[in-house]
Amino acid sequence: MENFRKVRTSEEESPLPFPDLPPDVVEMKVKEGSKIRNLMNFAMAQMELKGSRQIVFSGCGRAVTKTITCVEIMKRKLGGLHQVTKVRYKTLMEVWENQDPLPGGPAQNLTVHKNVPSICILLSRDPLDPNQTGYQPP
Repeated sequence: MENFRKVRTSEEESPLPFPDLPPDVVEMKVKEGSKIRNLMNFAMAQMELKGSRQIVFSGCGRAVTKTITCVEIMKRKLGGLHQVTKVRYKTLMEVWENQDPLPGGPAQNLTVHKNVPSICILLSRDPLDPNQTGYQPP
């Protein structure tokens, strides 16, 4: 692998695992390089200033811990939020390019499919179904 370098990474788009969400629900996609301060400023503005009733935080791979941190901060600042947590796997596709191709030969690319853990957390001011798996009361 020392002769290869990563060219592109893409993740499969999958719908949120929560049925009956309103179409205008705010989805916070947490990435590995996201700053918690920036995420929280935007999320708090949506919940407090714009009066959103629900917000979804989602992250995969190394962003899972940052996603959970954001949710816990929001729960502490706002209080009284109902929570539903769903854990699943997402497929990431990485394309690697050979840096030392054979002379006169075609460039060689390698495609790797990875299954990485992913988490989606729904926070709601309104009561949610307590019989759902992953439900936590306020």
